[in-house]
Amino acid sequence: MREISLDRLRTLVAIADRGSFADAARALHLAPPTVSLHIAELEDRIGAQLLSRKRGHVRPSAIGEVLVERARRLLADAEQALDDIQRQVQGLEGRVRLGASTGALAHLLPQALEGLRQHHPAIDIQVAVLTSQETLSRLADGTLDIGLVALPQPPVAGLVIKPWRRDPVMAFVPAHWQCPARVTPEWLASQPLILNDATTRLSRLTTEWFATAGHHPAPRIELNYNDAIKSLVAAGYGAALLPHEETAPSPDNRIVMRPLSPALWRRLGIAHRAGYVERATQHVLDMLRNLRLA
Repeated sequence: MREISLDRLRTLVAIADRGSFADAARALHLAPPTVSLHIAELEDRIGAQLLSRKRGHVRPSAIGEVLVERARRLLADAEQALDDIQRQVQGLEGRVRLGASTGALAHLLPQALEGLRQHHPAIDIQVAVLTSQETLSRLADGTLDIGLVALPQPPVAGLVIKPWRRDPVMAFVPAHWQCPARVTPEWLASQPLILNDATTRLSRLTTEWFATAGHHPAPRIELNYNDAIKSLVAAGYGAALLPHEETAPSPDNRIVMRPLSPALWRRLGIAHRAGYVERATQHVLDMLRNLRLA
């Protein structure tokens, strides 16, 4: 079945509005034979007469009136669709799909979202809570646009992964414990521990930190939700190793933070697909990069 061209419908509407083939041709910047051809093709496709001539004036037939009404809606929808897409091309609005861990979501992403709300309120950010490996996989298959991932990461074909920021990993200790000013692997390994689960980069970092001093402690519990870990620390269940962003609020007064010796850093990167980057995605990338710390 042949489809009906929007150009033919636009011609029909122009004739209905102006009551004349010649006037419609001038308005559409078409030759009069082209206008006649458009109507002939439409009538052939519909199988009925769409226009009638009375006293030198052209008006739609009964069937033509129905088609003109539908054509107006179709043309308006098409124009609106093009306007919407153009706004996305210009970066005035759009949808950006972002993947990040709970750690990045808690204190870093909200700052970027606040900036976007002020400067680009029509950009919709859809956030997925994912591990770094899940984020990279979904970026590669095109179901994400931006990822916040733990570093280092091996190169991934078709993706750009750039360093973003680094934050110190601190010891979060129940306030009623007696703990040193700087926490060492030796001291912490002898305490009850609450650590990130083994699927996370932070888990591997902390395992290596303990291993350099010859320790391999078994945690009381493993979680992948930093706020839940902090709640358990506040309750006195154990100590934890967590990154601390400079802009993050101070922890519960039942928790004390101590620097580590040797120091440990959580490094994050921003990943996106190589090549053309849509304007809305670029706005989000720019806002995230403004949060970078040395």
